[in-house]
Amino acid sequence: MEKKKRTGVRGNADPVLHEEHVHVHEHGHTHVHTHTQTKAVLNRMARLIGHLQSVRRMVEEGRDCSEVLLQISAVDAALKNVGKIILKDHMEHCIVDAVQDNDREALARLEQAIDRFVR
Repeated sequence: MEKKKRTGVRGNADPVLHEEHVHVHEHGHTHVHTHTQTKAVLNRMARLIGHLQSVRRMVEEGRDCSEVLLQISAVDAALKNVGKIILKDHMEHCIVDAVQDNDREALARLEQAIDRFVR
């Protein structure tokens, strides 16, 4: 898979980072997918990593179990929210393209990903 970065402009003239992914499928055709939420996902993941590291320090310091569990729950919820952003972005861009191209494999992969995500 090849990645390309490009910037666009929002209605308020702020530059927006878009990630384009070129997918080559076994059946011979390619898709270029634009991901508009890459920067937001990366920012949220950076915060998640920091939060998880602080939970680790809590455990190392022997902090109260209920405090640790509360923070683990917060990390879990934040991670699920990142997944929702990725899923929404995927559906708004990649899957729309797949439907237009009648790419049943992409739709099957989406179904499989949703099944795993909602577990």
